[in-house]
Amino acid sequence: MTTQASQGVEPYSLPDHALIGEAKNIQVDAATPVVTISPLIIPAPGRLVPLQIKVSAPTTGTHLPILLLSHGHGRSNNLSSLNGYAPLANFWASHGFIVIQPTHLSSKSLSLDSETPGAPLFWRSRVEDMKHILDHLDLIEDSFTGVHGRLDRSRVAVAGHSAGTHTAGMLLGQQLTDEDGTVVDLLEPRIKAGVLLGALGNGGDDLSESAFKNFPFARHPDFSSMKTPTLVVTGDLDISPHFTIRGADWHADPYTLGPSPKSLLSLINAWHIFGGISGYDARETEEDESPERVGLVQRLTWAYLRSALYPGDSAWSTACAAFEKLDKLGKIENK
Repeated sequence: MTTQASQGVEPYSLPDHALIGEAKNIQVDAATPVVTISPLIIPAPGRLVPLQIKVSAPTTGTHLPILLLSHGHGRSNNLSSLNGYAPLANFWASHGFIVIQPTHLSSKSLSLDSETPGAPLFWRSRVEDMKHILDHLDLIEDSFTGVHGRLDRSRVAVAGHSAGTHTAGMLLGQQLTDEDGTVVDLLEPRIKAGVLLGALGNGGDDLSESAFKNFPFARHPDFSSMKTPTLVVTGDLDISPHFTIRGADWHADPYTLGPSPKSLLSLINAWHIFGGISGYDARETEEDESPERVGLVQRLTWAYLRSALYPGDSAWSTACAAFEKLDKLGKIENK
């Protein structure tokens, strides 16, 4: 695979979207072109279908941090797969991350039989996918010349949206009590930080009757064990009656009920797709479409992860100070 850098073309800084508005006030480093390979097959004996991933990387730089991205379970035919979340994956990769996206078994692109054990969300398999990817970084480097020798395996983060936040949360240390009473702990110590976008909140009486019946894994979560540094992103219009009887504050539970260090980004007038993070001009966005809001999520999550993975990096404190001046768009809390 050839890139601009390998052809001797000077890398350049990519321009911002013209409509990101006040998001321009959140400073980030210069963006560079992105090179991607997809699909890459990771051997996974015993998995119902082969594990397919997409890997995106900047064309320049070495010792690059790794960011695993877990997709949601939306109604789109394609976005709940490695083909989704381009607004986030492309941005993070263009600003210095190796972004790896699997297609989980819950993906509509696979549409596995509803009677398949683990369906419909395959929550345990989702977590295993991410661990499996980290177990096969050598294979990824050998298969993708664009990233060979450029990964910093000591700096790994995970991000998830919607159902993907449960995947990310379990890797970050969240626990749950399974149907048989077993406490499940799937903490992944190789992961040093995380971002939860539109997170699943508390279980028990906070769940809707339907969610309590159909999603046993969500009945008894325990956020008190999630000690890994995590940014929780919520929208004040993100009300999810299919999952909870509470309001939008339910999505902040991983922050509210989790131990420090945690940060909470609360966005005003934001719905579950945060302006369009799941795909460019996606139908899922409906009335929530906002390049400005997507720009805020892109930049603030990048800043958080930079500081979480690189102690002493001032990106997050600088972003927080800038966002304080944009109080009509939301607020940030840290603990």
